[in-house]
Amino acid sequence: MNREQVIAAYTAPGRHYHNLTHIEDCLAALARVDNLSEREREILTEAIWWHDVVYDPTRSDNEELSARLAEQHVREDIGAEVARLIRLTKTHDVQGDDRLGAILISIDLSILGAEPARYDAYAAAIRQEFIHVPDADYRAGRAHVLGQFAARPVIFPDPAFAARYDGQARENLARELAALR
Repeated sequence: MNREQVIAAYTAPGRHYHNLTHIEDCLAALARVDNLSEREREILTEAIWWHDVVYDPTRSDNEELSARLAEQHVREDIGAEVARLIRLTKTHDVQGDDRLGAILISIDLSILGAEPARYDAYAAAIRQEFIHVPDADYRAGRAHVLGQFAARPVIFPDPAFAARYDGQARENLARELAALR
């Protein structure tokens, strides 16, 4: 799978949020991260490119399938680490000493801390990706997921992302949760 095929996956019909714009936003967020070695930046760049390459909202193994593709197509000396990071995006749970994991998860979740209009557009795009789910079921499922994030003492495991996005993320989550209930 070459870069053009990866881009084609992100531009497939039905990708309203998990698309090329999401990847571009994640890469832009990575560009603002300081104190990374060239190797760390390369690992995170590849993890960003591959983390949602497989995305089917009717499946629960997208992250695993994306990680396996990365292992097959990313340079061998970094493939295992890239795949490990991708697998973290299933739960967004990171160990305290996992710096690269904290950065990737914080980048992936940074949309939660976007300004309200952008967050609302994201929430609408997620609904479109799950258009196959009846409204009552979607509202309950989405409220459950958002409630889990809102209940975390730390939404963004990287301290710099937490400082920048946590307050706005909590406001956005509270607003969407109120609308879902």
